[in-house]
Amino acid sequence: MESVRPLPSPLERHARTRRCGLRSRCAGRWLIVAWLCSLAPLFVQGGDPQAADGAEWTVPFGGNAYEVASKPGSNDGLERGGAEVRWHDPETTWSVWFHIDRSADAAVELVSAETGGRAEVELTIGDTAVSAELSGDDRGSAPFGTFPLVGPGYVKAEIRGVRREGGAFASAPVLRIRSETPELVVTAVTTNDGGMYYWGRRGPSVHLGYSLPAEKEIEYAYGEVTVPEGEDALGSFFMANGFGEGYFGMQVNGLAERRVLFSVWSPFTTDDPTKVPEADRVALLRKGEGVRTGEFGNEGSGGQSFLVHPWKAGLTYRFLTRVEPTGDGTTTYTSWFGEGDAWRLIASFRRPRTDRHLTGFHSFLENFLDTTGNVGRRARYANQWVRDTEGTWHPISTARFTGDATASGGHRLDYAGGIEGDGFFLRNCGFFSPPVKLGSVFTLDPPPAKRPAIDLEALP
Repeated sequence: MESVRPLPSPLERHARTRRCGLRSRCAGRWLIVAWLCSLAPLFVQGGDPQAADGAEWTVPFGGNAYEVASKPGSNDGLERGGAEVRWHDPETTWSVWFHIDRSADAAVELVSAETGGRAEVELTIGDTAVSAELSGDDRGSAPFGTFPLVGPGYVKAEIRGVRREGGAFASAPVLRIRSETPELVVTAVTTNDGGMYYWGRRGPSVHLGYSLPAEKEIEYAYGEVTVPEGEDALGSFFMANGFGEGYFGMQVNGLAERRVLFSVWSPFTTDDPTKVPEADRVALLRKGEGVRTGEFGNEGSGGQSFLVHPWKAGLTYRFLTRVEPTGDGTTTYTSWFGEGDAWRLIASFRRPRTDRHLTGFHSFLENFLDTTGNVGRRARYANQWVRDTEGTWHPISTARFTGDATASGGHRLDYAGGIEGDGFFLRNCGFFSPPVKLGSVFTLDPPPAKRPAIDLEALP
């Protein structure tokens, strides 16, 4: 794109990115809540479900399966996007997930695009394991019989190969579900349109959009995040301080690496940072000790900063962001990370073509790895405050719960948000049930009472 366009709202960015299936591996580009998604259907049974007597449903591995066991060095797995499934090793076990809206008896079979020879596979649902055979050189199926499925909720089907004659156990494998239970609805990721296999395996992203005090120019945003022990799954982004032009939070990037991340989008609309004109580039003004900076792309472009830091589950961390128009058509964005009583500067960026204080204050929770969408994660977002340009702190007591296109389109139903004690919470992935209705509004009563005690002039 070769022209400057108005910056989309945070929700429009999130919705566009999800619909287009953009595939970023950049650790600093994570998605942000968008009011457009909150306007989507509040509860849609997704992935093109069917509801009829004697109905049939398909559950493709590409959008619903996870490799949960394999021998070291195995090449089995799903290509990024799920379009190709590699399944050669009998030690590989897959978990395949689908949702039912009520208990039902259902016949289950494995369908393969081609087999290349005979193969025996085993399906386990609950405590019942059944083996069946795929045969023939063309499309084949292995019927496992009828299972009693307990609902409402998600069903996990575990599948492993027993023996094979051909080069692979199955090609483009799909579970086919048949049931005569009246009005049964089965939900799964059934389409790869817009890269939905990839987004569906990542799982739904969920957001809290905070209500700001009316008729006030807001300069500072403050929030606290606590990730319970055991809820810090690999690939998690616990975003604390989101605003109209960027986001600030903490991530689980690897088994031995965690980050505190702060990024600001460019006003120039492109996913390729090299195409941003010099006049539209986000400029780094300063950064804290040990902070790495650069550019990001693929989901908008802009300035990125992150601190590799071993934050821990079970502890509470503080996030402070300042949004300050400079009077020359640019705005400065600065974020600090609080641990215990200490604050450390992450970075300060200048954004061109921008002249406004804080807008769109929000938090979100997402998983950025399509290999860990079967693992649940949760965080508590509490004690949110904003400070206006006159120096008055205002507590945040109301939040609106929304989701991305994976949630609002009904492709995945494992998402939740609400009130937990004197704060809010977000939860996603892991195939739990039931979901919380998108568009729900939560109000803390009483509102937060612990005003931030911060010497703003002494911040690093």
